[in-house]
Amino acid sequence: MILAAGRGERMRPLTDSCPKPLLEVRGKPLLQYHLEALARGGVTEAVVNTAWLGEQIEDRFGAASGGVRIAYSHEGRDFGGALETAGGIVRALPLLDEVFWLVAGDVYMPDFEFAPAALERFARGDKLAHLFLVPNPEHNAKGDFGLRADGIALSQAEERFTYSTAALLRHGLFAHLAAGNPSGLKLPLAPILRQAMGREQVTAEVYTGEWVDVGTPDRLALLNAGA
Repeated sequence: MILAAGRGERMRPLTDSCPKPLLEVRGKPLLQYHLEALARGGVTEAVVNTAWLGEQIEDRFGAASGGVRIAYSHEGRDFGGALETAGGIVRALPLLDEVFWLVAGDVYMPDFEFAPAALERFARGDKLAHLFLVPNPEHNAKGDFGLRADGIALSQAEERFTYSTAALLRHGLFAHLAAGNPSGLKLPLAPILRQAMGREQVTAEVYTGEWVDVGTPDRLALLNAGA
C-alpha cells in the first residue's frame, strides 16, 4: 500500500494544485519511484489511497504502471477527506493481502528494496509489524522509535531512529478495528504501533540508503538541485 491521501500543508503552495506524491524529483513523480521499486521486487499489485486532488493521481497512473496493477481507495470521495495513516490502511484492508508492504508516497527512497525474502521471512513469523528506520534527519532530531539488539522495536529508548514510513504489516495489527473502516474513523498509526511494541510484537531494522522526507518546498528544491 502506498499512502497518497494527505493534503501536504507544509508543501504549499506547490500542493494547492498538485497532490504531493505527484511532485517531481529528478524528472519523475515521487510515487513513481515506489511503483518502480515494487515492480523490481516482484510485487504485481498495489493499493494507493487518495483524498486531496486524488483524481490527478488516478489520471496519471491509471489501472497499472510498469507491470504493477493499481487499486485505489478513495477516501476523499467516500468520506470527504483523508482518514490519517491507520484510518486509511484499515479502510483498504479488504484490498490487501494478510501481509503487505506499506510506504508513504511522499518520501524519496529510490533504492529501497521491497525484497521478496523479507516479506516471506516476516510472513513466517508471528510479529505484527516490521519497520524500516533511518538515521534522524535535522527536522526530526529526537527520532521516533528505538531498536533493541535482538531487533525488537521500542517505543521508548535513549537512542531513537526515525520511522522511514516503509514497513511490513499484518492484518492482525488492526484486529481491534472494523475492517474496511465503514465509519470513516480518522486514526493515526503511531499509537497502534506503540501499543504493539509494548507487547514486543514489532521488529525493526535500520535502512541506510538514500532517504528524504520531501515535506517542504526547500527539501524538494535541494533534491532537484542534486544536494
